[in-house]
Amino acid sequence: MGKGGMGAVYKAVDLHLTYTVALKQTLTRDEALWKQFEREAHLLAQLNHPVLPRVSDYFTEANRAFFVMQFIDGPDLAEIITQRPEPLPPNIVVAWADQLLDALIYLHARERQIIHRDIKPHNLKVTPTGRIVLLDFGLAKSQSPDTSTPATCTSVFGYTPRYAPLEQIQDLGTSPQSDIYALGATLYHLLTGTKPPDAVSRAAALVGSKPNPLRPANEVNRAIGVELAAILNRAMAQNPDERYASAAEFREVLRGVGRSSKPIVLRSSGHQFAVLPSMAGSDDTTTIGGKDEIVWRRGLSPGASAAVVIILILAFAVFCRYYTWKLPPAPDNDENSVPAAAGQTAHANQMSATSEGRHTKQPRPRTRDRGQATP
Repeated sequence: MGKGGMGAVYKAVDLHLTYTVALKQTLTRDEALWKQFEREAHLLAQLNHPVLPRVSDYFTEANRAFFVMQFIDGPDLAEIITQRPEPLPPNIVVAWADQLLDALIYLHARERQIIHRDIKPHNLKVTPTGRIVLLDFGLAKSQSPDTSTPATCTSVFGYTPRYAPLEQIQDLGTSPQSDIYALGATLYHLLTGTKPPDAVSRAAALVGSKPNPLRPANEVNRAIGVELAAILNRAMAQNPDERYASAAEFREVLRGVGRSSKPIVLRSSGHQFAVLPSMAGSDDTTTIGGKDEIVWRRGLSPGASAAVVIILILAFAVFCRYYTWKLPPAPDNDENSVPAAAGQTAHANQMSATSEGRHTKQPRPRTRDRGQATP
């Protein structure tokens, strides 16, 4: 399914329980990396969050280490943005960010705080139900939230240049603010369709009194508001202290921008449609992919909606007919009309008889009245 610097991932079948799993294998014989691989398996096995994959087993065989984890169907965001000629809609990206920040709140608030340290489009998958999933904890580290205590965590040095903060690239130590930077850089790429400049290039430009290579997102993509661009700019601040203090604060600010109820259909080669559940906001629809895709709105199905429309039309027709029956008959000015003294006309008798089952207030003519009304 995929291959990286430390391992490869295969789609496999658990023969004992007969269900599809993802099997991750190390591509090194280095025992130190084996230990990190084992730590990753133990780390994920302790987690329980809808945005994070579950791990069910770890083993070694033929000088290789493996662990078994939940199979996540669907394309990753790197595939999606590669196949699109334009950036993703802002409301969709903000909805994904909300899910990811909920996972970061969960990771950063644990007794042994977990820093992912490798958030990027390649490590984010969208499931057929529209849920975003954060993968690859190979660079993650677990540490005490108390920064005053000596560091006791063990992690592998590594980073992805376009999405890693300066402190991670320079190996100065990472914190929850490092994940906030990486997520901000990832959102910038999704919203603008342009990879952000790496933190080293930005620092070099600052030292050399050159323009900041990181252009505001709203200048790259006019569909992005100034407020959202400012939020991304703060999340990607070079100084960790200038970023959001926590993932919770980052999420709260993004929620203030507003989210949409647009369902979204994603299509990537070899994958089924992925529908994003609607959020609070407008009810229009955005489709990502080919012209033949169908978007089913959240709520009533198309058949049910048609039935409701037909019922409303029938109800209106019945009301109009009932209202017509309630009107008194128009006066007959014809010279040959029946005198008023003759009583009820045959037309009035017919109307009264037809209205009998509708609880009208018109009195039902008696037999003798019908006889008197005959000329």
